Amino acid sequence: MVCTMAFLRALLRTARMVRHSSPLSAGPAADDAVLLDAPDERLSPALVAAALGDHEPAAKLLATTRDAADWENRDRYLDRLVAFARNRDGWLVDWLAAAPRDPDALLVKAELSVRRAWESPARAERLREVAPLITAAADADPRDPVPWRLALDHARGTHATHTAFESLWEQAVRRSAHHYGCHVAALRYLSAAWYGSHRECFDFAEQAAEDARPDSLVQALPVRAAFALLLDSQAAGRTTSVLEERIDAAADLAIRLSAAYRPGDPWPAEVRNLLAYVLLARGRWAEALHQFHLIGRHATSFPWSSVSDDALGRFLDARDGARLQAASPTPLRNRADHGRPRGHYA
Repeated sequence: MVCTMAFLRALLRTARMVRHSSPLSAGPAADDAVLLDAPDERLSPALVAAALGDHEPAAKLLATTRDAADWENRDRYLDRLVAFARNRDGWLVDWLAAAPRDPDALLVKAELSVRRAWESPARAERLREVAPLITAAADADPRDPVPWRLALDHARGTHATHTAFESLWEQAVRRSAHHYGCHVAALRYLSAAWYGSHRECFDFAEQAAEDARPDSLVQALPVRAAFALLLDSQAAGRTTSVLEERIDAAADLAIRLSAAYRPGDPWPAEVRNLLAYVLLARGRWAEALHQFHLIGRHATSFPWSSVSDDALGRFLDARDGARLQAASPTPLRNRADHGRPRGHYA
């Protein structure tokens, strides 16, 4: 496997070419129709109200997910609300003043505090200081797995031992055995960048996917492991010892997951963006282009922000490059002998 960065540079060059060439065929959404991390119809009113200083729609949205035990959407909406609160938190301050024991307000407060602690040069110390906020959020609704996802992220930053992490993991899966966010938190802990290895990541991800429902986002864990491997290989300037066919198998599984959702659906958008990246890195142009069609206007920060300060620009360039390569009689290849390696070590 060649260095992913070299591949992406080549891809960007072809993207510049296609922007100045005639259209090849009817394609995905026009550039100006693509939105980065566009909120869905439930989240959008809550963000607009928060911008105006009104916390009520956000409170109602999170309360609805809690009442319905809709833990996946709860975690997703929490992520977006906290991202907004990082720069404008007046609505959250008012919410906590009005309802200091509200389980949803406590959860937003805990997540926001953890994110701010992660940004501190004294990360581990700051994270330990905010630990009581996670406990308060977990105690506020013992059914909710989302505070335990937060606890898993917190444990990674405080250098928790494997034993301590396993104890938190047990609490998380008791509440929701296939919660995607908790599985992603565990995958990060097991990553080569933290306390594990690429092989451990793949082992965990593949087993979790095997145990999950066919339409569960947990099916995307192996492709997340593949992405981490590709990114690490790029940064280190070396090839990987993990079988290339394992990366391709992860992509194949994510393709089947993507097919279970309608085109343009915002729910699997991040998985589709991630899958498109991995398919491009494997030289699987036509399959990547198909994912861009399914993505439609729903570009997501992850994974593009991991390789560029301009996530939307990188998404558009990658999409255009895939379109050009898929239509080319002699596409760029990520290996000299064939476009999709099979069955041997990289």
